Amino acid sequence: MKNMITKRQKQLLSIVYEYIKDVGYPPTFEEMRERLQVVSNQSVIDLLEKLGKNRIIKRGDSVARSIAILPLGYEILGSPPLVAFLGATSAGSPIEAVEISGEWQEFSGNVSQLKGNVFLLKISGDSMINAGIDNNDIVLVKSEKEFISGDIVLANNNGESTVKRFVSDDKPPYVYLKPENPKYPVIPFTEEMELKGKVISILKNGYWKPIK
Repeated sequence: MKNMITKRQKQLLSIVYEYIKDVGYPPTFEEMRERLQVVSNQSVIDLLEKLGKNRIIKRGDSVARSIAILPLGYEILGSPPLVAFLGATSAGSPIEAVEISGEWQEFSGNVSQLKGNVFLLKISGDSMINAGIDNNDIVLVKSEKEFISGDIVLANNNGESTVKRFVSDDKPPYVYLKPENPKYPVIPFTEEMELKGKVISILKNGYWKPIK
C-alpha cells in the first residue's frame, strides 16, 4: 500500500476527506489548489487521476465536486469512512444529489459495504417493523439497477420515497411493494414507480447489522 500513494497524493486525499467532513461536500479544484499551494489546476488533476487509477477515489470526468473516497482511501488515511446522510425517506428522491451535496456522517460499519454508491437514510414510520426496521432508524442504502424479489428497497412513488420489500410473484398483484407490518396494504407496482436502491444495513444500538 505504501508504494501506491505518494506523500503529495496522500496530502490531497486528506484535504478531500477533511473538506467533506467539515463542509459537507468535496472541494472544488480552486479549493484543492489553494490548500495544496500549487498554481495550476493541472497539478490537482494529475494527482486526482493517479488516486483514481489506484482506486483510492472515484470522480466524474471533469467535475471536482463529484469526488468520492473509496474504501482503500479510508484505509490509507486511517480515518472513519464518511457516508452521505440524505434525510428521511419521505423527502422525495434524493439519489441525484448524492455525489455533490448533503450532510455527511462517519460510518462505523464494515468499510467493504462502501464500494458502491451508498448513502444513509432515516426511516420515518412503522411499516417495516417486522423486518427489524423501526421508526427513526438509520439505514445504509446502495444505489442499484437490478433487484430480486425479497430485496428491501428504496422506491420513488409519485415523487415520494419509501422503503418497502420488493416482491415479484406469480399471482396478483404480481409485482408490488410489501410493507412489513400487517396494518399497511401492499402497493402495486406502476409505471410511475422507480426502484432507486437496496437497503443493505441498519444501525441498531450503535452497531451496523445486515438486513433480514
